[in-house]
Amino acid sequence: MSWTFTTDVEAYAAAAGELLRAEPARHTISLTVIETARTRGVEDEMYGWWTAPDGRVAGAVSHTSPHPLLLAVVPDEAVQPLVDGLRTTGRAVAGVNGPAALAGQVAAVWTASGGRAELGGATRLFRLGTLRPPEPLPTGKARPATDADLDLLAAWVGAFNREAAEPSADTRRAAEDRLSFGGWTLWDDGEPVSLVGRSRMAAGMIRIAPVYTPPRFRRRGYAAAATVAATQSALDAGAGEVVLFTDLTNPTSNALYRRIGYEPVHDRLVFRFVD
Repeated sequence: MSWTFTTDVEAYAAAAGELLRAEPARHTISLTVIETARTRGVEDEMYGWWTAPDGRVAGAVSHTSPHPLLLAVVPDEAVQPLVDGLRTTGRAVAGVNGPAALAGQVAAVWTASGGRAELGGATRLFRLGTLRPPEPLPTGKARPATDADLDLLAAWVGAFNREAAEPSADTRRAAEDRLSFGGWTLWDDGEPVSLVGRSRMAAGMIRIAPVYTPPRFRRRGYAAAATVAATQSALDAGAGEVVLFTDLTNPTSNALYRRIGYEPVHDRLVFRFVD
């Protein structure tokens, strides 16, 4: 029984890919981490997998600095070895992100020898059931974003990250990447009024994110309509599952996605470590 850590995404995909692909919706972030690393490359990423006594890969994690450690699957008996193993690497881990019970368990073990963990966020994973467009639709229409929208995309992704308290990132590079495969949908009502992104397909799954409407255009139904359009584009691209996350503290968005056909799967927590 042991954890193996590497910076080689292909080694990680070969070892843990089958485990992650067994439940694409639940492991949506982990799967898109692999696809992003393959297509864009990353500057500071590490991957790990747990090998059970029978030789099966039974656990998987990844870490993209400065984000929290991403917990996909960690068996109970692998939690303490995970913490011990990461500490031997000398890697700075600012927190953990995972299914609610698992995230709490790893955070407790991590801080048992000092420091504390603060709750940094709570999200709910939703999976599409039957897509239901809002009625009535708002004025305007959906359209794919183009290269001419790049400045706006980068600015709105940055605004979304600030509102969501996400770590800073190269928003222009992220915008360009999704433009390369048609991953942005704009709702246009005389001008762009709402933005929805989608991930590359991984194991037949596509994740909707981010969803952003500037404050001056909110409460007009634009986000719901744009999300339906982006979801339909994911289905048209061949996705067997379409998922998204909501902030559990935002009852408006949680109710909105249920209305258009998304169904809850599980909750995730982010804990940030404080010295």
